[in-house]
Amino acid sequence: MGKISLGAEVYTWFMRESGKAYDNQLGHMIEMCNKAGFTGIEPMHFWMGDLTDPVLLKEKLDEQNVQLSGIALVHDWNNPEETDEEKQKADECIALLKQFPGALLCTVQMPTGRHDLEQRRLNLAANVNAVSKRAVDAGVQCSFHPNSPETSINRTAEDYDVILNTLDPTVTGWTPDVGHIRNGGMDVISKMAEFRPLINHIHYKDWDGNPEWALMGKGKIDFEAITQWLVDEEYEGWIMCEDEADDAIEDPDGVTLHDGVYCKEKLLPIIS
Repeated sequence: MGKISLGAEVYTWFMRESGKAYDNQLGHMIEMCNKAGFTGIEPMHFWMGDLTDPVLLKEKLDEQNVQLSGIALVHDWNNPEETDEEKQKADECIALLKQFPGALLCTVQMPTGRHDLEQRRLNLAANVNAVSKRAVDAGVQCSFHPNSPETSINRTAEDYDVILNTLDPTVTGWTPDVGHIRNGGMDVISKMAEFRPLINHIHYKDWDGNPEWALMGKGKIDFEAITQWLVDEEYEGWIMCEDEADDAIEDPDGVTLHDGVYCKEKLLPIIS
């Protein structure tokens, strides 16, 4: 992998009927990443189907010349410690990632409301730190990914300040999602600069405020300026396109191909 590589996150396909139309089709998504010119893919842990088998997953990735950039581990993490089920699923994900050196564990909280905000933000950070410590001990790099639905406890500048400053930087990095940052009312580059030492993974999605997401290149996110900032900052790692535009509900393949063209035309000249 070069200093910066480009990939796709599978949520673009999950948007269609909450993913039902693409159940057990991670292989198809890997093929579409290849067709779009992406070199990496990031699946969600609960939506990998038969390809949770590391042998089958490696065979498909190698066939398409696509790398596993990471796996998104999505849980509630609302309690002071992991539930038994959360711990079991996390450990299964860590065991799988151990078979793919360089792929990271991307922790994402399922939004469930902004009640008991102060305690639940601390609970989230404690859970992420615990998962990340076990992962790092197993040789797996980690990164925390905030999101911005109205029911998320990691959507605002105050949320970021509390949670990112409570993460253990020796075991957990941060995945800035530029669309979620802007949707949470923050300036993207300023926020990334504030927590620059934590950044070890990136998600790109476009935003137009009507009310939220736009097809990549059709909204208000300045991907070229952000990418140039990352190059200037000597960032090394993945930029993953996680397009949540309404277009993806009916045509996630087409959206992925569109994003590949956009990246080739607008971003590759910057990172090359």
